[in-house]
Amino acid sequence: MKLEKGIFAIAVRSLIQIVRRPIYWFGFFGIPLFMFLFITSMMESGLPHHIPAAMVDRDGTSLSREVTQSLSALQTVDIKQTLNSFTDARESLQKGEIYGFFLIPENFQADLLAGREPVITFYTNMTYFVPGSILFKSFKTIAVYTKAGVAMKIANSAGADAEALAPMLQPVNIQSRGIGNPTLNYGIYLSNSFVPCLLQLMIMLMTVFSLGQEIKYGTSARLLKMADGSIVKAIFAKLAPQTLIWWIIAGFMLAWLYKFNGYTMQGSWWVMALSEMMFVLAAQGFALFIFGVLPNLRLSLSVCSLLGILSFSLAAFSFPVQSMYGAIGIFSYILPIRYNFLIYADQALNGIGIYYSRVWFAAYVAFIMAPFAMLWKIKKYMKDPVYAP
Repeated sequence: MKLEKGIFAIAVRSLIQIVRRPIYWFGFFGIPLFMFLFITSMMESGLPHHIPAAMVDRDGTSLSREVTQSLSALQTVDIKQTLNSFTDARESLQKGEIYGFFLIPENFQADLLAGREPVITFYTNMTYFVPGSILFKSFKTIAVYTKAGVAMKIANSAGADAEALAPMLQPVNIQSRGIGNPTLNYGIYLSNSFVPCLLQLMIMLMTVFSLGQEIKYGTSARLLKMADGSIVKAIFAKLAPQTLIWWIIAGFMLAWLYKFNGYTMQGSWWVMALSEMMFVLAAQGFALFIFGVLPNLRLSLSVCSLLGILSFSLAAFSFPVQSMYGAIGIFSYILPIRYNFLIYADQALNGIGIYYSRVWFAAYVAFIMAPFAMLWKIKKYMKDPVYAP
């Protein structure tokens, strides 16, 4: 049987492999589309509400009950338990039944009215960063307003004017304006971070898997013959159908996030589309580089999985790189998703010119060019495939 050669023949062969194997359908369409819908629907309400918490009231006075009622009235807090001791609250926190608790000490009202400055203590579980941070902010707000409210009552009882007291209690009037996300919708921020990060993970896994399968089943030598011995032609034709599929998925992602869900889009659609197209190529290039370093299906898949999962934290979606340990923060700059996130912040949130994102686009180019340094090694293993389980 005559061996068909050329880029078109390899691309058709790759497309037939995708159509025939259910795992490709699952990896290209099933997981990404399901997770797109799952993440955005989970974040549909924006900021998390009714986070389980507990109250430890060791004072039992009218003022402490007023504090409990004020805390319960907050939309972000759900007082699930009213406990009698710090030990009970700590055990409930360690069991995961609550994410934090607010402790009012004994003699709280008497000490406060006597000017002895009692200490209100609150604890949050920062292992769960989002609910822990929201509870911390809510607890701190109630603590500050409680002190200000008591001071206002005491001053009023002494005959002081409320309008004259306001500048003393709050000398600086703060107005918060959320640029790019005026509604402070947490879903807008997280969905636009997590969804592309998931897409990067799947691109890396499917790229490495498709090439590793060629070596595993000994078909890589045939692939090279079809490309007339050119590893560049073989890789390009092999991944071309996958790239087109990923571009379609990326286009759907943009439409789903910014059209159907109405997320903030201050900048140009064309710039964001260019970013996602280059992001797909950068993720494929990053996966190819890893496969070149470790041309073993099991090892390269494991490394891609590890880096893909760590990207959710190392890409600094919710924790800034500047606050990370230097030895950890540097890894954020070797991940394509980091630059996708920076371009998203520049273009979709802030709507600034593409000129100011030029460095991040240049980083995409670096990822796309990176595998050329390892093509010689990939060709060596594809020419004489030896599968090591």
